[in-house]
Amino acid sequence: MHGLQPRRPRRQIPEVEAEPDLVVEDVDSGFCGAVVGFESGAVVLEDRFGKRRLFPLEPAAFLLDGEPVTLVRPAPKPQRRRLTASGSVAVAGVQARVARASRIWVEGIHDAALVEKVWGDDLRIEGVVVEPLSGIDDLVGEVDAFRPGPDARLGVLVDHLVAGSKESRIVASVTSPHVLVTGHPYVDIWQAVKPARLGIDRWPVIPPGRPWKEGVCAALGVAEPAEMWRRILGSVRTYRDLETPLINSMERLIDFVTEVS
Repeated sequence: MHGLQPRRPRRQIPEVEAEPDLVVEDVDSGFCGAVVGFESGAVVLEDRFGKRRLFPLEPAAFLLDGEPVTLVRPAPKPQRRRLTASGSVAVAGVQARVARASRIWVEGIHDAALVEKVWGDDLRIEGVVVEPLSGIDDLVGEVDAFRPGPDARLGVLVDHLVAGSKESRIVASVTSPHVLVTGHPYVDIWQAVKPARLGIDRWPVIPPGRPWKEGVCAALGVAEPAEMWRRILGSVRTYRDLETPLINSMERLIDFVTEVS
C-alpha cells in the first residue's frame, strides 16, 4: 500500500486594510470598484461609472490584482499633535484662564500684535495679559505705579536692548526682584521678523537721524508704515519666522510671570 500523501499546507489569504481608493473586485458578483467608505459594517465600493454597492467584509471575498484577499477596516491612525504658533503642544478643550495679576509689557501695539500672533494661545491658557506701552522713557515710573510683588510679577520686552543704548540705561534703573526686563537687539520689532519671510535678503540699513520705519518703507518701495506692517504681520505664521533673540526673550518672560512663588 502506498503511504498517505502529505497534505499541502493551506494557503494563507492575506488581510489588506481597505484604505480609501483601494480598487478591488468582489469575487461573487464580479463588481469592481474603489473603496469609498464603510456602512453598517460593510465596505462601500464605487465603480468607474459612479455606482456604489455594499459588500460584507468576509474572508477571501475580494480580489486585489487578481489575487484573493480579506479586506479589513483600517486601524485607527494616531492623531498628530497640533502645535501652537509658538511650538507648544495645543491642548484641546481648555478654556482661557482668568487673568493673573502678573503682566507682560511690550513697547507698542506692533509688538503686542506680533506677540499675540505667535504666543497668544499659550498666554490665554496661562491667563497672562500683554499690554502695550508708548515707549519706555518712563519705565521706572510705570513699574512703581504697577507695584509688582510675588503674586503680581511684571515682564517687560524692550526693543534695541544693547550695551550703551538709551534703553539699556533705562532698564538698569529697574531693580525690583519681581520684574524681569528682557529684549532684543533690533531697532524695532519689525526687524525681529526674518527678512526672508518678506522676500528680501536683509533689512535695509537706515542712516542715523532718519525715522527708521519711514526709511525702511522708502527703501522697499512701500507707501506707508501701516501698509508695511500689514505685510510683516501677515508673513508670520509660527515662531520659526522670528529671530532667535526675540523668541528667547519672550519664553523667558512667560516663564517668569507664570512661575509659582
